[in-house]
Amino acid sequence: MSRLEDRREARDGLKALSRPPVVAALDLGASKVTCFIMKPGGVNRDSRTLQTVGVGHVQSRGVRGGSIVNMDEAADSIALAVERAETMAGVNVQGVTVATAGGQIASHRVSSQVTLGARPITDNDLSRAISSALAQVRLPGRRPIHLLPIAWSVDAQRGVRDPRSMFGRTLGLELLVVSISETVFQTLGFCVERAHLEFQGVVAAPFVSALAALEDDEMDLGCICVDMGGGSTSVAVFANGSLIHVDSLAVGGGHVTADIARGLSTSIAGAERIKTLHGSAIASANEDREMIEAPPRGDDPGAGPVIAPRSMLKGIIAPRVEETLELLRERLKASGVPLDPGAGLVLTGGASQLAGAREVAVRVFDRPVRLGRPRRLPHLADAASGPGFCAAAGVLQRAAFGPREVVSLRALAGAKAKAAAPAVTERSNPLSRAAQWLRDNL
Repeated sequence: MSRLEDRREARDGLKALSRPPVVAALDLGASKVTCFIMKPGGVNRDSRTLQTVGVGHVQSRGVRGGSIVNMDEAADSIALAVERAETMAGVNVQGVTVATAGGQIASHRVSSQVTLGARPITDNDLSRAISSALAQVRLPGRRPIHLLPIAWSVDAQRGVRDPRSMFGRTLGLELLVVSISETVFQTLGFCVERAHLEFQGVVAAPFVSALAALEDDEMDLGCICVDMGGGSTSVAVFANGSLIHVDSLAVGGGHVTADIARGLSTSIAGAERIKTLHGSAIASANEDREMIEAPPRGDDPGAGPVIAPRSMLKGIIAPRVEETLELLRERLKASGVPLDPGAGLVLTGGASQLAGAREVAVRVFDRPVRLGRPRRLPHLADAASGPGFCAAAGVLQRAAFGPREVVSLRALAGAKAKAAAPAVTERSNPLSRAAQWLRDNL
């Protein structure tokens, strides 16, 4: 009996399976689906490293541009990736946390301030400030997936990391709310359940990719993490150790492949192959003389290969890469997010491995740029340690080391988005219920 059938019977109550408690991360992308499995003993807090016991990745099907377009195909891809990781780990996975850059990921800032008495600040004061901030959240048609404190302030003192036990007259909070489309959230949850897995929540792919790839100094001094996926390009901005902005564009490496297929009249598979072998976003010597071959489109046995100069391939790739990064740069400028002039830029995601992508990013952003890899999983094999695996690694790192959010993923996954109508009672408001959960558990 296959592991998928085991899960189906267990979820239907037909047989009981003894599952050891494990953490499973699922990166659902447009080009591949990746599953990382970690046992509780895989966390080394002294060296702040992690050890996975199972890794599985398969070609993605049913996902386009960061969104699910075929439920059955996407569910099959999820089940296959998880099953491969389970086989390597020798354990059964009950549920997964999904990393995605789809669903029009966006972030919003809200601020709150509460008065204090003549006593040290307590957890209850923090809860009051968070509840006040959550009461201002109005996201009709969207689902909060992250609620992260950016900074606390006590009276005129800003940038406080932990205000507990301090004295003051007022306590202020700046809270970052990261959200995705409610319909996309529900579709993701239903798709995971179609694979006979428990849906444990959604995380923003650029956020967890940054957790996996950035050094602590980069988060403190300021850094921009650009996650270049197959169906989207997303960004997470850090300053003073906190996430301060998230955004996403529905343009990724798959669009470069499609441009090549159209420009050279070849198949998608052929375009992906020559992009990997010969593609570059910058000019090189003798590229006018160097010729490349691509398989013809269609199944005509008499058709010969498509032959073109490598300069033509570069002329297709470079404009798309430059345009994508320029759009991202302009979105960051329009957002008003404070960017330190000395903040560096880190590229993650499978599309960042394209030759010349780093050089183009240096030119577009005028900042130092490096390629990021999962830094907390030193034991990973080369095939699973590249920039394209940062999101899955980051989900595990978030589970092991934080950052601690004001409401858990499970609480957010079980809540409903706040309605647009203002007449919402305290009892029926899901964000108020989340605040009550915080007061009970902080």
